[in-house]
Amino acid sequence: MAPEKQAEEAIIQSFETEAGEAEEEKGDHSKFSLTSLLWHGGSVYDAWFSCASNQVAQVLLTLPYSFSQMGMVSGIILQVFYGLLGSWTAYLISVLYIEYRTRKEKENFNFKNHVIQWFEVLDGLLGPTWKVIGLAFNCTFLLFGSVIQLIGCASNIYYINDDMDKRTWTYIFGACCATSVFIPSFHNYRVWSFLGLGMTTFTAWYLTIAAILHGQVVEGVTHSGPKKLVLYFTGATNILYTFGGHAVTVEIMHAMWKPKKFKSIYLLATLYVYTLTIPSSVAMYWAFGDQLLTHSNAFSLLPRDGWRDTAVILMLIHQFITFGFASTPLYFVWEKVIKMHDTQSIFLRALIRLPVVVPIWFLAIIFPFFGPINSAVGALLVSFTVYIIPALAHMITYKSASARKNAAEKPPFFLPSWTGMYIVNGFIVVWVIIVGFGIGGWASVTNFINQIDTFGLFAKCYQCPKPEPASPGGSGPHH
Repeated sequence: MAPEKQAEEAIIQSFETEAGEAEEEKGDHSKFSLTSLLWHGGSVYDAWFSCASNQVAQVLLTLPYSFSQMGMVSGIILQVFYGLLGSWTAYLISVLYIEYRTRKEKENFNFKNHVIQWFEVLDGLLGPTWKVIGLAFNCTFLLFGSVIQLIGCASNIYYINDDMDKRTWTYIFGACCATSVFIPSFHNYRVWSFLGLGMTTFTAWYLTIAAILHGQVVEGVTHSGPKKLVLYFTGATNILYTFGGHAVTVEIMHAMWKPKKFKSIYLLATLYVYTLTIPSSVAMYWAFGDQLLTHSNAFSLLPRDGWRDTAVILMLIHQFITFGFASTPLYFVWEKVIKMHDTQSIFLRALIRLPVVVPIWFLAIIFPFFGPINSAVGALLVSFTVYIIPALAHMITYKSASARKNAAEKPPFFLPSWTGMYIVNGFIVVWVIIVGFGIGGWASVTNFINQIDTFGLFAKCYQCPKPEPASPGGSGPHH
């Protein structure tokens, strides 16, 4: 027992030493310096802002569309359900990170210039097969997560300036988002996370208030959802995607000065996100009903005024930030592949990261289907990356009595039994495989193929209003 106790104390000391070094580093930047205030983040609050900001970007604009597909009651219930499920699997990821790091610290591994990623945690705990699985799902999800932000940028800006089509706007925002290559790591997202969440908060309450003030002005607003199984489960998988923003959980944890404090952060972030997603979705669906079935971007139905333009601009900035959140782990993987992860030069690092942006840009131009692409990514990628793999990995990591006895993190106070942990994890795996991946995959892929049949690949202007004949009074209404 004594050697185990010594090893445990050594690990704790190692964590504290690194935290102390980080605090010193933080101190070097402090004394009210602007660099420290805006750039160098690693606190619990930074992690909370990062989780909340990353969880609800452009998907906020597609949730009313999901409500029209599945109805008000299902929309609310599934938001709460998948939010709690996502918080639980984020907790599991944090536990596995601590377990992996604890074991590596025993081997005297130095993480000073190395960012731990999810696939490395899987590799260290479960072996190379799991590493490959984790890497494949995570990278593909993050790739399409970045693609979705670009599509969202083009879709939003169009409602301010429709002189150019959405595809042209995608070219422009692809170039803008490429500047994310200059942000070294998640330590440096302090000001962006703070601003991003503020922008999303403004947009959510703008949607809520504008929808209420707009009211049900269209005569006979109908709320017929759910009408078709395909639409119901497409909406459900979009909600599954909404609360699956923790493909970057490990990177956010690693950027913390004290990663052990992460455990409940994702849940607290989710509770805040509920205050944004539920009121805005409910109000928009109440006001517009079935109209949302053909308007996947909530902005498209609200009247153009200064408030809407402000919300659009703020969401554009936030989507740039979220693009950085999704693409930064991809940059890390690419750096490790080409053996350049240790480089200290920001400009050299930016240069070698640029090839990662090109496929993101290209895919956003091929599949500009704002809304339906979220559901497809949710069913095929998020279901595994965020729900199934963490739950299975936790069950397998602690399957032996000795692993449970020597676990770096014991079960939480509200579920103190390992059996209880296995029951919850088993339920998540079965539920998400059947409902999320199985039925949700069928529905979202069917819907996605329908978009391709209707609009075609490389669609120039997805869901844009058809041009109206010019009238003497002006150029026709904006949509």
